[in-house]
Amino acid sequence: MSARRVPLLPPADLYGRRRSDRAIRVIDAVAETRIRWSALINRRTGIGVVDDHRIALTVTQRRVEAHDTDVVSLLLTAPDGRALPPWRPGAHLDLELPSGRLRQYSLCGDPAERHAYRIAVRRIPDGEGGSREVHEALRVGSPITVRGPRNAFPFVLPGYGSAAARVHFVAGGIGITPILPMVRMAHRLGVDWSMLYTGRSRDSLAFLDELEGFGARVTVRTDDESGLPTAADLLPGVDADTSVYCCGPVPMTTLIADRVREMPGVELHSERFSPLPVRNGTAFEVELARTGEVIAVPADRTVLQEVLKVRPDSPYSCRQGFCRTCRVRAVSGPVDHRDTVLTDAERAAGDMLICVSRCSGARLVLDL
Repeated sequence: MSARRVPLLPPADLYGRRRSDRAIRVIDAVAETRIRWSALINRRTGIGVVDDHRIALTVTQRRVEAHDTDVVSLLLTAPDGRALPPWRPGAHLDLELPSGRLRQYSLCGDPAERHAYRIAVRRIPDGEGGSREVHEALRVGSPITVRGPRNAFPFVLPGYGSAAARVHFVAGGIGITPILPMVRMAHRLGVDWSMLYTGRSRDSLAFLDELEGFGARVTVRTDDESGLPTAADLLPGVDADTSVYCCGPVPMTTLIADRVREMPGVELHSERFSPLPVRNGTAFEVELARTGEVIAVPADRTVLQEVLKVRPDSPYSCRQGFCRTCRVRAVSGPVDHRDTVLTDAERAAGDMLICVSRCSGARLVLDL
């Protein structure tokens, strides 16, 4: 049975506006198990389309949210105090960092607050530098330019687009950031919901103080107290007609996905921290049209990974096929599109996202 077509938006005051948006069509992506992935919803509705509007903001508050994992939250406001573009739970911002890096961070504040955006960032010492730069360079008073907000992980409410009767949230560590606004909205609207929040220890979990007010609906489970969670631990009480929203480390989201595939009637919406491994890949060559350089792309590597070896300043961000930052034009060669956002017209014009898309033949020639 397909999901019903019903309005997506809840009462307007949750977004601080009265204007309606286009309704989201929720599709049944896998009929046998009724798993609906957010990326497939985005592909059909355009929710993942980039908003390239750039906004100059200022950091007006910086707060340590978790000491054990070095998480800080930043409050961003307009210098003149004006209202900011509205957003929905699951949305994120692209931050243009002082170094020129472009990084994405989920909005974890309240959509009803129209004059400030809040993000939270976990410092990753051995990462690619984005989180370290946020922690070290962005202080109260720092200017920062952002793009968006936009949404690759939309929250579809029961009765407003989802056939499910209740919602279960699962957050792993810093994966709480997109989940927290969803929890607030579900609670405000009287949705039947529950949440499992997991991490290494309580000291590593951000925003525990904000979750305390929800009482028994929220279960906190930590590895140091209870060991590594099983799928059953992460999905207590989940059965048919439940919609599951999860965000966290790849092992956690994979564990949940594998279990949900065996649970008819359960919807799954997930956002990952890191890109999926290349699946069903074959080796091919990429020619850079501007220099004539030829790059070999192995079956288990992406075009972006190999291009960065010779063009280390090539722009990229999400590495999952939805932010468009790595978009280039394929001059010739058959493209195996694996993104979730490019339109048919863009693909026909030769656009491709080299973080996920590949060549379905022997060679691609890129406008690089």
